[in-house]
Amino acid sequence: MALLEVKDLRKNFDSLQVLRGVSFEMEKGETLSIIGPSGGGKTTLLRCLNFLEIPSAGSIAVGGKTIFDAASSRGLSEREIRQNRLHFGLVFQNFNLFPQYTALGNVSLAPKLQAKERPDYKQRRKELFEEIEEKSRELLFRVGLGDKLNYYPHQLSGGQQQRVAIARALALTPDVLFFDEPTSALDPELTGEVLNVIRQLAAEKMTMVVVTHEMAFAAAVSDKVLFIDGGVIAEQGPPEQVLKNPAEERTRQFLRGYEK
Repeated sequence: MALLEVKDLRKNFDSLQVLRGVSFEMEKGETLSIIGPSGGGKTTLLRCLNFLEIPSAGSIAVGGKTIFDAASSRGLSEREIRQNRLHFGLVFQNFNLFPQYTALGNVSLAPKLQAKERPDYKQRRKELFEEIEEKSRELLFRVGLGDKLNYYPHQLSGGQQQRVAIARALALTPDVLFFDEPTSALDPELTGEVLNVIRQLAAEKMTMVVVTHEMAFAAAVSDKVLFIDGGVIAEQGPPEQVLKNPAEERTRQFLRGYEK
């Protein structure tokens, strides 16, 4: 059974069709890279999967359970949207860290807010917060920032900020971790440190969807590659097929832009 199943996902902004029927499946532990031209629908797909945008049509299932079906006449409540988002972590292009919190504060914030909804929160607040801070420290050590726990975002390089963002996304133990061009805002010398963390997560069999323009990276870590153009999947398959021997002329044309 697929961990993530997306069927005929569509998204319209008034008369503009951005996603025009996207379908794919992922198994637990897979890394899926999404490539394609700017404006092709890659970021909109991630935003729909994470419910930052509500799809216009289609369905999303996690672990065999449908969490969204546009055919249902009943819309999602804010509580249901929050619950659905817990299945997914999202690492943005531009970090989106809270400047007023330290690295540790950024990573521990969402779990602490979630803990407040527990029925035993008042009785166990101190214990829960200690557990959350310990896990947050472990995550920052995991991404190589154990010595930066009390640094604020402005005191960190772009690569370090993005690694804090990855630790923050992992803090709620998502089923699938999404990356939206995680190195696009970084200088080339800082790109490697972020890609190394993603490689490490792939080796640990974290289920991930990575929107990227780093073709060598996609070839190295992906189990499957999707090429999205014009709001549809123009080609999909293993990286050695899509990146090295694409079947579609549009894919070949796109990849020629990355040839050295």
